[in-house]
Amino acid sequence: MTAAAPRTETRTMTMVAAINDALDLALAADPTVHIFGEDVGVMGGVFRATDGLQARYGAERVFDTPLAEAGIVGMGIGMGLAGLKPVAEIQFAGFLYPALDQVLSHLGRYRHRTRSRYHLPMVVRAPYGGGVHTPEQHADSPEAILAHTPGVKVVIPSTPSDAKGLLLSAINDPDPVFFFEAIKLYRSVKEDVQTGDYRIPLGKARVVTEGNDVTVICYGGMVEVAQKAAAAAQSAGIGVEVIDLRTLVPLDTETILESVQKTGRAVVVTEAPRTGGFHSEISAIIAEEAIEYLHAPVVRVTGFDAPYPPFTAIEDVYRPNAVRVARAIRQVMEY
Repeated sequence: MTAAAPRTETRTMTMVAAINDALDLALAADPTVHIFGEDVGVMGGVFRATDGLQARYGAERVFDTPLAEAGIVGMGIGMGLAGLKPVAEIQFAGFLYPALDQVLSHLGRYRHRTRSRYHLPMVVRAPYGGGVHTPEQHADSPEAILAHTPGVKVVIPSTPSDAKGLLLSAINDPDPVFFFEAIKLYRSVKEDVQTGDYRIPLGKARVVTEGNDVTVICYGGMVEVAQKAAAAAQSAGIGVEVIDLRTLVPLDTETILESVQKTGRAVVVTEAPRTGGFHSEISAIIAEEAIEYLHAPVVRVTGFDAPYPPFTAIEDVYRPNAVRVARAIRQVMEY
């Protein structure tokens, strides 16, 4: 008689709850893990991602910092080199810019600088992206800047389960990881999430829906947008394969190319500005590695080359939606 597989226990969580759970598990399992940033201690973070953690683990391991992003990242670099596992929070990804000197000049360079004698296990978490009508610089998508920085990894989950498993992997990675969390998804999505510790490997994309006609490549807050467009296309008889990258660095080019070689058409969706975005890198990879399979040029659906609009309904025009993605799907199908 074959023994039954062990039952995996789950609990329904939002993305922000799954992130909190991952941080809780990391703190409990490893005394070298420290969490810090603006308002992450007493307040529990502006989105409550660190809620209750200071009370549970003390102010020496979960603590507030001044409003000084360069200081937050710089301190984390020192902590990582000293043998700790710092998990810093930048309150919004658009606030990261004052820290770019630390990121570009130091954070990603230590393994190379010391010829691998030192590594720097640091995570920088930040909410990013639009969809909730925030003020200026609260909805930026600067992931391309970081993906262009050698030595750092970039992770952007789209579901509560992925957020938890990827964050635990990031905290235990020997190199610095930027972990961007879509503000729009923090509480708008719930699902059953495995309890306890589990890891999702960095650099492995997820096939969200399968299809044979068009590949739609996306990540983070754009995955639910792509799914809505795919459902509309399916009702018109078009099979759309949606690929959630999960991580930009390392990038799962194998899954991208396998899908594009099957469908012969590709649409890339991000909410970042159009010029120089990571969507352009994906388009270039497809052109270099799979152009002979293409039935139509790659189409990008992106934000615009303008600052993200604060507060107003103009955001609904700036941020890609299912209608724009569906239009791009029709464009590659009719080429």
